[in-house]
Amino acid sequence: MAKAEAGTWNSDPSHFIPRSRRNFLYAGWLGGLGLSMGNFFRLKAASAEDAPAGAAEPKAKSVIHIYLQGGFAHMDSFDPKPDAPIEYRGILDNISTAVPGVRFSSHMQETAKIADKLTVVRSMTHTEVDHARGEHSMFTGYRPSPALVYPSAGSVVSHELGPRGAMPPYVVVPTAGSQFLGSGYLSNAFGPFALGADPARTGFSVRDLNHPAGIDDARFETRKSWKDLVDQHFRKQGEDDALRTMDAFYQRAYELLDSPESKAAFSLNGETEETRNLYGMKPWGPILRPSAGARFLMARRLVEAGVRFVTVTYGAWDTHSYHYRGIETQLPDLDKAYAGLIQDLDQRGLLDSTLVLITSEFGRTPKVNAGGGRDHWPRVFSIVMAGGGTKRGHVFGASDALAGEVAEMPLSVENYASTVYHLLGIDATKSLMSPGDRPQSIVMNGKVESDLLA
Repeated sequence: MAKAEAGTWNSDPSHFIPRSRRNFLYAGWLGGLGLSMGNFFRLKAASAEDAPAGAAEPKAKSVIHIYLQGGFAHMDSFDPKPDAPIEYRGILDNISTAVPGVRFSSHMQETAKIADKLTVVRSMTHTEVDHARGEHSMFTGYRPSPALVYPSAGSVVSHELGPRGAMPPYVVVPTAGSQFLGSGYLSNAFGPFALGADPARTGFSVRDLNHPAGIDDARFETRKSWKDLVDQHFRKQGEDDALRTMDAFYQRAYELLDSPESKAAFSLNGETEETRNLYGMKPWGPILRPSAGARFLMARRLVEAGVRFVTVTYGAWDTHSYHYRGIETQLPDLDKAYAGLIQDLDQRGLLDSTLVLITSEFGRTPKVNAGGGRDHWPRVFSIVMAGGGTKRGHVFGASDALAGEVAEMPLSVENYASTVYHLLGIDATKSLMSPGDRPQSIVMNGKVESDLLA
């Protein structure tokens, strides 16, 4: 979706980035310097000015959003149906959890032990059976529109709250798994910063936190001096606030590149073997498949360092055939890493201020198909919320006996999104500006679900 064009620098920088010869020159220098995060520092001043006086302290200071791409099967994870016929309940057993009367799939033994720290929503619902449309709904709180792509929750958080310290406000691990994890109609400046590689890989490094190949410190300093020459040329044409402000943003970007503390947040090298084991990470060596443990541990390090919103994509859950082959390969790894993440956050005193979400674009059909798989099913599915002001040891809503329809307390995408924003201290009824200077509510017709709140 094309962004709106603005001919002049707007005094309110929080909506659109203006296009001009000078800005394109700066963008060119930004790419040449390897500073793709430079735009993030434009947000700091605006977020400080926009903070409402006397606003209540938000429960959640950060979000870790675990996105299970493809459609996660609720009846084979958080909502088993042991009394349903075999063609519905599937081949997995179910087990008791730390919450009396609540049962999970037998492949979720570690998560079952920490169920008393979670809120399990068993009544998430929408009507979109297509992957892309389901992603848009779940990431933005809006049903898809042919006229407009709405911003993801991470981008809204970036827009509304801005950076914390030197860290970018919104990071995806390892990359954006969906086009709808981006900034939508907002400026690209509010989009996610991507690691670019799986943190479990040997030799992992974040591409934009190091100088480009062949650029040592001395050459980098030379390039900075070249930029100064360009700046001096424009200053001769007339000093303005935009140029002074841009200089400050570049200085912050340089500081990030020069900051050992910021770079350390994007590395797992400082973690103990005990912590790695907690997340289920295998000993260092060849990686045969993505590691949930490495990704979740990276997410914890990032929020600990100040990142406001981290989306972690893990697994391939679109199992139209050989469903249980995929479940048995991926679910134990997810189970161990997720339980480790929750325990680690809790032990560090971070869980109460970190909202941890497990979501998918939809669930899967209650009945196993002829190919041994389950198909797309948005009418009812499960998500999980933990920490950040949510209840502990709680089940919200219920599906029917076959896990096919909502039986109690449906949770819409609008109410889900409104609740997440509420926990972050963001008013979901606030309007943002879309192209054509059209105001758009962050969420339309949503309400906060009080039964999810601690």
